[in-house]
Amino acid sequence: MDITRRDAIKAAAAVGVTGSGILINSRPSHAQQVDAAKKWVDSEFQPSTLSKDEQMSEMEWFIKAAKPFVGMKVNCVSEILNIHEYESKTLTKAFGEITGIQVNHDLMDEGLLVDKIEVEMQSGRPIYDFWMNDSDFIGTHPRYKDIVGGSLTDFMAADGKDVTSPTLDLKDFIGLSFGTFTDGKLYQLPDQQFANLYWFRHDWFNRADLKAQFKQKFGYELGVPVNWSAYEDIAEFFTNDVKNIDGVRVYGHMDYGKKDPSLGWRFTDAWLSMAGGGDRGLPNGRPVDEWGIRMEDGRPRGSSISRGGDANGPAAVYALTKFVEWLKKYAPPEAAGMDFLEAGPVPGQGHIAQQIFWYTTFSESMTKPGSQVMNADGTPKWRMAPSPHGAYWKEGQKLGYQDTGCWTMLKYADPQRVKAGWLYAQFCTSKSVTLKKAVLTQHLIRESDVQSQAMTDLAPKLGGLVEFYRSPARKNWTPTGVNVPDYGKMAQVWWQNVSNAIAGSVTPQQAMDGLARDQDAIMARIERSGVQGDLGPKMNPIMTPEYWYKKSAADGNLAPQRKLANEKPQGQTIAYEELLKSWAPGQPAPDANKG
Repeated sequence: MDITRRDAIKAAAAVGVTGSGILINSRPSHAQQVDAAKKWVDSEFQPSTLSKDEQMSEMEWFIKAAKPFVGMKVNCVSEILNIHEYESKTLTKAFGEITGIQVNHDLMDEGLLVDKIEVEMQSGRPIYDFWMNDSDFIGTHPRYKDIVGGSLTDFMAADGKDVTSPTLDLKDFIGLSFGTFTDGKLYQLPDQQFANLYWFRHDWFNRADLKAQFKQKFGYELGVPVNWSAYEDIAEFFTNDVKNIDGVRVYGHMDYGKKDPSLGWRFTDAWLSMAGGGDRGLPNGRPVDEWGIRMEDGRPRGSSISRGGDANGPAAVYALTKFVEWLKKYAPPEAAGMDFLEAGPVPGQGHIAQQIFWYTTFSESMTKPGSQVMNADGTPKWRMAPSPHGAYWKEGQKLGYQDTGCWTMLKYADPQRVKAGWLYAQFCTSKSVTLKKAVLTQHLIRESDVQSQAMTDLAPKLGGLVEFYRSPARKNWTPTGVNVPDYGKMAQVWWQNVSNAIAGSVTPQQAMDGLARDQDAIMARIERSGVQGDLGPKMNPIMTPEYWYKKSAADGNLAPQRKLANEKPQGQTIAYEELLKSWAPGQPAPDANKG
């Protein structure tokens, strides 16, 4: 019986291998590829900002450019997001049928992905042929000179010229600056983009009884919080005053606190910049960015306040203090044990009043029919708005974060496989497919898609997302910038130090002192190794905090800022409808406290 079973398994495996071999090695005719393209354009790639004829013309170019690689099977990887699941399950199939190139598109937790790409960069041995790597690495890849051709700009102009689409239209990408280094060259091509915004229950905020109750206690209107003081008051109000709505226990805050790499991203993504850490400047503060790292003449100089940085300055300590305090006082008890992926969909369960730092990638999970946070007519009970800023924040500083996952072609893989991968990367970001991806997943990367009729039609169901992306305000939301010389190594020390403060084993000041010390140690090691040449860290000498406070003021900069006597100024709110007006192009920002 066992022998029979084994034989059956072997036979089935043989059939599978043979079948797979036929699929991979078969060379479809040009007519078959055109038929496949027409099928996909008609059945899947709608809507598009291109006409069907224009889409077919774009597909014809992919068919022609892919001819040298027909039958090849290449491998890539991205983090687990709904947009990448669509690419992995649907676009690989379409691309394979149209071009004859098979793509294995893996998905994994971002922490593991960062570990793997670090291994490839350090060993010089390819793990994947190409990567979906966040633009948070824009300070890293150019310094290690690990992009094929030197940069994507150089690759497209030289070895990659024959596989670079004439319809790529780089100027149409809204996040192109995030993949651009200080030399003005593009290193990574954006594929997905989502922002962290403020999320709140618009229906609850409009209830007359709750508005009256809030104003009676706090003296101002219940509305979208402009500053952290108002956010804290609203969190206190819903968690400890309202407590129950329609028989359900409700909370005024949601976050996550599990000891996990994603805990670090909570801070490196923008928590400190929202609080007011770092300097003015877009896309990132100069000379001190939101990681607290000072950069001068293109070289990182340190992150401790004693070296002119801000990672352990008063603004950073204030940020971590509030994070821990709000998590423990105002969030559901289970939030402290959650990570990024677990916590993201929780507001959709219907018992959260607001979240200061909510990733719009979870908007798709909020819009499902029958959800606790959706009306019967398909419109949301919630809205998104700019996150409030902390007591140290000043006009001109970044206000939030945009995750921008980018196609990244490292130099270690076989050049032909990189070229085949570059074709797939362009296919996933082509105008033929990006609007459909945006409709399905709410990730927008092209200006033409942002301004499309399809997004106008969808806007009433997305709670402000379309209005946000059509406004100048979106430029204040940016990823990690060029000051960070080794994202993979430095991101590791964030979650470890922050988690110690959440556990209560150290104070917020001690945690940020430890973080600044660890970041400086990494940068000092890079400096000693010389591996990054004249773009690498060159650490400042240690000086007193007073020296840096005075220098910052004399230079007209912000960071590091002195500790404020009052870290909780008067709360300020604004009516959501007034806020929306400020998202119209050319409109001035509205005044606060008009809710």
